[in-house]
Amino acid sequence: MPKPLIAITMGDPAGVGPEICLQLLANEAVREHATPVVFGDARLLSRCARQTGLPAPQRILSEIEWAEKCGSLEEPAVLDVFGFDAGDFAPGVVSAKTGAAGYRYVEKSIEAALAGQVAAVATAPLNKEALHAAGIKYPGHTEMFAEKMEAERSCMTFFSEEMICSLVTVHIGYQDVVPALTTQRILDVIELTADSVQRVRGKKPRIAVCGLNPHAGEHGLFGRGEEEKIIGPAIEAARAKGHTIEGPLPPDTAFIASKRRAVDAYICMYHDQALIPLKALAFDTAVNTTLGLPVPRTSVDHGTACDIAWQGKANGSSLVEAVLLAAKMAR
Repeated sequence: MPKPLIAITMGDPAGVGPEICLQLLANEAVREHATPVVFGDARLLSRCARQTGLPAPQRILSEIEWAEKCGSLEEPAVLDVFGFDAGDFAPGVVSAKTGAAGYRYVEKSIEAALAGQVAAVATAPLNKEALHAAGIKYPGHTEMFAEKMEAERSCMTFFSEEMICSLVTVHIGYQDVVPALTTQRILDVIELTADSVQRVRGKKPRIAVCGLNPHAGEHGLFGRGEEEKIIGPAIEAARAKGHTIEGPLPPDTAFIASKRRAVDAYICMYHDQALIPLKALAFDTAVNTTLGLPVPRTSVDHGTACDIAWQGKANGSSLVEAVLLAAKMAR
């Protein structure tokens, strides 16, 4: 079976994206399972290689060469996408031009995916402050991919050996969480998660749904009946469709070790309900995915880490895991 061609976006140039992409291109485990192509700035990657001591890219393609050779490419490469003039670029410094460049790499990867040139996309981190400075108002990758790929429904899910978590709401403030919760939205996330875990892990998953309020509402004592009016009906609807599911569970005990051993995936109501336990257990190895897209998309589970960017300190293991998962999902 031929190895899938995976597009890897370079992320914000000021962050750790360039160096973890360089690490990825030299990773033997990745080469065994996929052909990675970094969508980014070749000159900037070469500069990063010199500064960090990492191997420089060996094969660089122009956009014209990419259009001609993407169907037969069998070795790691860099697609040289012009993102910005790096003349006065400073690593670690957030700016509008680095935000615009990072967004440009994502746009090109989505175009390639929709054109059938790549089997999946894996993304290095973007900086939300830099995106907004450039006038790009998306909260993050998830929303970009969902809109540009015209997904009817989608959700953010994190895969790791320790746990799998899907989010009903993502990058919104806490005061906006309750208005965004609907029974249909929760059911959509349950179904997307069940289908994906079935395909990736090869078995029907056992799913746990977290409550919103402390103690999962304590039968209406806390909150405004979200568990009874919104979350519970979604669980019952999923159970009626044949899913193995429990909840709403009190969030403070949902992630203890004994429960994690009995559960294949969690459905969480808001961002930090999922991300705090996940990052405590699997910060370097968890993979962020967007479910519901026509082409698989995965990502690292960390940010741009501008404080250590271009210093040779970045750990590229999350990007490696993201590409390996993307390759598995593409098959």
